[in-house]
Amino acid sequence: MHIDINKDVCIGAGQCALAAPRVFTQDDDGYSTLLPGREDGADDPMVREAARACPVSAITVSETAG
Repeated sequence: MHIDINKDVCIGAGQCALAAPRVFTQDDDGYSTLLPGREDGADDPMVREAARACPVSAITVSETAG
């Protein structure tokens, strides 16, 4: 799984961190970021829900070839 956060679109609503706190957090400015070591989604079933919950669709989740 590959997770992309468009930092130009993110408004810092925090819905991703609420939905999947083992994968997402907020940086010092309040914008979404991935937790270190969780860049692949860590097999968390809530990652896609976190992307859907983003009010500005700043998060894209895609499958990695493999």
